[in-house]
Amino acid sequence: MQVTETLNEGLKRGYTVVVSAADIAVKLEVELDDLAKKVRLPGFRPGKAPKGVLRQRYGQSVMGDVLQRAVQDSSNQAILERGLKPALQPKIEVVSFAEGKDLEFKLDVEVLPEIKPVDFKSIELERLKAEPGEGEIAKALDSLARSQKQTKKVEESRPAKTGDTVVIDFEGFLDGVAFAGGKGSDHPLELGSNQFIPGFEDQLVGKKAGEACEVKVTFPEPYANDQLAGKPATFKVTVKELREAIPLVQDDEFAKGLGFDDLETLKKAVKDQLSRELQRHSRAKLKRQLLDKLADAHSFPVPPGMVEAEFGQIWAQVEEERKRGYEDPEHKGKSDDQIKGEYRTISERRVRLGLLLAEVGRVNNVQVAQEEVNRALADQARRYPGQEREIVDFYRKNPEALAQLRAPIFEDKVIDFIVELAKVSDKEVSSEELTKEDAAA
Repeated sequence: MQVTETLNEGLKRGYTVVVSAADIAVKLEVELDDLAKKVRLPGFRPGKAPKGVLRQRYGQSVMGDVLQRAVQDSSNQAILERGLKPALQPKIEVVSFAEGKDLEFKLDVEVLPEIKPVDFKSIELERLKAEPGEGEIAKALDSLARSQKQTKKVEESRPAKTGDTVVIDFEGFLDGVAFAGGKGSDHPLELGSNQFIPGFEDQLVGKKAGEACEVKVTFPEPYANDQLAGKPATFKVTVKELREAIPLVQDDEFAKGLGFDDLETLKKAVKDQLSRELQRHSRAKLKRQLLDKLADAHSFPVPPGMVEAEFGQIWAQVEEERKRGYEDPEHKGKSDDQIKGEYRTISERRVRLGLLLAEVGRVNNVQVAQEEVNRALADQARRYPGQEREIVDFYRKNPEALAQLRAPIFEDKVIDFIVELAKVSDKEVSSEELTKEDAAA
């Protein structure tokens, strides 16, 4: 085998590889000898068929296998001998081959960069922490009570007010023509719940049971249905019934109805749940802060192919959202070229951080236990009630899908490893400050 380097630029390497005709011939003979032991041909005892007959009948297909294996083996050998660490599957292009001639092909490969992580002990982080207050617990209990709310028919003839539920028949029209999906019967609608188009519920406040009216609204822009987005519509509405909420007292009986021993036990459960949510926010902010510092501290080159693959996934999601009528407000007034430039910068950052975390995990022997993957798989299966078995089977039969479950577990464990080494100070903040959304990294 003869290997000639044709490209050595950044993380890109290119080679021309020549496998001699003699080597190909030897490999072909070995394959034919192996085949002779397996095939049965009429008129010949097992394993006794002449090579000439085998070559005539199977030579073309065997040669295809030989060439494929020769390309694979010689590519692996060339990469191994040069100590290369491919970032992606190498690209191979056969240049020439004819029977009795040398095999020549091009081998192009992007290699992983050399990564030297900073001293993690030099990284300073501030961990925001918060505990739910009595007001937040009370608000959560009120929300829970509203979810259990029951209503009763209003017998007296009075106008509907915010908080009431009206049972309505409705039909929507655009320029006097009814549109598909704009009709409903006996629909319960809580006034003030913002379930319908903005302005719809407000116009039913003050209406009485048995009253018919027209509600005029404008569909928001964007809207799930492109045919309706931004257009004015008129709904013919009949209020068939008016219902009011039955007061629900937050007492021990209320708690027992939800499966708790008493109200205090329910309050503790609510507080614990809120605490877990705040802890998740705390961890998410700490992780984002750490990733920002790691991104600022490392500037090694990244394989262009990996960046392009990451960008392709992001841009495919953007185009899919556009098809559904959604456009990121931050993209307003920007050209596609400007937006793509921003996403390529994000893609490069993600790839660099991914390579860095992978290297830190490798060097420090960070492992993901099988039971951790099993828990993630079980969580994923629970998202599809009634299809749990199918989901589990899918992941177990698809190593790439299973690797996607493993990846975030590995990343979190590497993050934990770095945080343990970093200088972390805790800061108590309000729940509002902790849960405030930051710009996406």
